[in-house]
Amino acid sequence: MAPVKVFGPAQSTNVARVLLCLEEVGAEYEVVNVDFTVMEHKSPEHLKRNPFGQIPAFQDGDLYLFGNLREAAMVDVWTEVETHQYNSAISPIVYECIINPAMRGIPTNQKVVDESVEKLKKVLEVYEARLSQSTYLAGDFVSFADLNHFPYTFYFMGTPYASLFDLYPHVKAWWERLMARPSVKKLAAVMAPRGA
Repeated sequence: MAPVKVFGPAQSTNVARVLLCLEEVGAEYEVVNVDFTVMEHKSPEHLKRNPFGQIPAFQDGDLYLFGNLREAAMVDVWTEVETHQYNSAISPIVYECIINPAMRGIPTNQKVVDESVEKLKKVLEVYEARLSQSTYLAGDFVSFADLNHFPYTFYFMGTPYASLFDLYPHVKAWWERLMARPSVKKLAAVMAPRGA
């Protein structure tokens, strides 16, 4: 596996924070200097990595991350939405349709499922509106906010209610983009029920 790339001078405090985290987890990385004296951070090449012309930018394969307070706030917002709205609607469906019957021998409580499906529809309306404006939840870049939705949504897609996503074309497209990511495919293969 190729080392990740961190764009920006190692002397920068913002770049140093990223490098420290990479060192902490023992990740291989390459520092690619960005020369401020010649305005390299405003070059078309760097703007592809960080559209705000700032440092650091982070590349892991075809995934780019960069520091921006607005985007960080959007990641936080949609992570909270997942925790308090999305998860509370989708997880009861997963428990009632998959976990309780298969692992606990408890029959599905259809009342809980029906109530949760209605709650999930309302949440998905909000997601549909958001995803009609951006490719991913926090913007036009994949983030933790999107990836955080994977586990329960993956299992939800194994329930009789998976077709609910068909009613929300932007949500469905977002889910398909996530499922196409190599990291998601790898984890999905591990999470898939045996014999599936």
